[in-house]
Amino acid sequence: MKLLGRPPRGGNERGSLAVELVVLTPVVIMFALLALALGRLEIAHEQVVGAARAGAEASSVVPSAADAQSAALAAAMPVVANQVRSCTDVNVASETEDFVPGGSVRVVVSCQINFDDLLVPGLPGHIRIQAVVVAPIDPYRSVQ
Repeated sequence: MKLLGRPPRGGNERGSLAVELVVLTPVVIMFALLALALGRLEIAHEQVVGAARAGAEASSVVPSAADAQSAALAAAMPVVANQVRSCTDVNVASETEDFVPGGSVRVVVSCQINFDDLLVPGLPGHIRIQAVVVAPIDPYRSVQ
């Protein structure tokens, strides 16, 4: 007597696990590589924002506009240093057109994120991100 609803016992499903493994392994690997790329992007974004903030704060307390660029560079570079894959080709620019008491200084930090080593289809080899932070200059101090 045959029972309805039960698959017959036998070798009908032999090897199905191997087929599922062959089909799903590339999909799982692509999701893992995509997660790695998004993590790299987020870490680099946090570093660029932190570097821009440090550079703006440092350049807003120097005595002259001429010293603002070197102060911004000196404060921003340690934040993004030693990041081989997440942040390369760092550029720090300090804009001091409004460097007067009560004015502000604007620092722009940008860097390049490399995705070359991930080999995810549709993902560019690299992208450039930037952060802009404006810091006020104390209105009661003197500037040169």
